[in-house]
Amino acid sequence: MSTILHITASIRNDESVSRSLGNRLVERLAENQGAIVVTRDLAKNDLPYIDVERFAANLAPYAERSPEQHELAKISDELIGELQEAETIVFSLPVYNFAVPATLKAWADLVARAGTTFRYAENGSEGLLTGKKVYLTIASGGMPIGSEIDFMTPWLKFFLGFLGMTDVELVAADGIMGEGGEEKIAEAHQEVEKLAA
Repeated sequence: MSTILHITASIRNDESVSRSLGNRLVERLAENQGAIVVTRDLAKNDLPYIDVERFAANLAPYAERSPEQHELAKISDELIGELQEAETIVFSLPVYNFAVPATLKAWADLVARAGTTFRYAENGSEGLLTGKKVYLTIASGGMPIGSEIDFMTPWLKFFLGFLGMTDVELVAADGIMGEGGEEKIAEAHQEVEKLAA
């Protein structure tokens, strides 16, 4: 049975447009694929920020870690395991101040591990999380996705590609706090239905 990993980050919970889009996409994909769904809600703010001790623990070979390093690396191991197990990954993200929520950056710092999710090769880095399908369901109050002030989607696509995930589809409900916001949300939901069909 295949696995879908759903990563959410909006603090708005049930009122979240990005979460609503992602939930619908995940529901449809799971139905079509007969997949199980694993959800990682970053809005719970339960991920630690990387520091020098945690960084060292994450890079230490498993068999050589001290008990303290095993404890420090536990959450990173768990997050990486979720990525490795999933065939499909859906990110449901709001735009906060032109970029990703801080909780997603904390997640990224914990899953980028040399030798596990990427490696250094002769011609540069090589992503090790290949063969996965990724969907981004994004909501923005005012910032147009794909514009010169969109610092979120280029960074996110680059980071995912750095880890080997290059098959990425994007559904955006952007500028939804302005005129025609409800129509933009409805259009994004229609796009979700097309993607999941």
